[in-house]
Amino acid sequence: MIDKRRKNYRHQEREDDFFSEVIQIKRVSKKTKGGNQISFTALMVAGDQNGRVGVALGKGEDVLSAINKGKKLAKKRFFTVSRCQATICHDILVKRGAAKVFLKPAPPGSGIIASQAIKVVMEAVGIQDISAKILGTSNRTSNVYAVIQAFKELKKHESIK
Repeated sequence: MIDKRRKNYRHQEREDDFFSEVIQIKRVSKKTKGGNQISFTALMVAGDQNGRVGVALGKGEDVLSAINKGKKLAKKRFFTVSRCQATICHDILVKRGAAKVFLKPAPPGSGIIASQAIKVVMEAVGIQDISAKILGTSNRTSNVYAVIQAFKELKKHESIK
């Protein structure tokens, strides 16, 4: 007899399997008739450190609920990044809003040369050697979303050859 409580455990991914990190937490407020309504936003990144990553902005009444919502949304928005060993396959320049991001593959052993917000995204993907330059804005949220767009525009390794 099959135990009904244990079904779907094989296909269910555990919380421990993912790398998730907070990039930024902001306190936001809205003017209402009764006064200020304060809430929090948390920019979260989640990845399996093997080529899949997701980024999301969670909003909540307190910091913990914003982080949990952001983590859950980031896991829903997973997509696969094409990589060549521990780096990306080719150079890419992406402009998204005011943010411009230039990503360049680096030789093995050089590490992640990027801003702190982008380092977290690279760790979540599993990229170990890359050089990134932020042009334009210094807004973390805009820069992270520009990096995500650059990852989505990367060509597959087979199509380059």
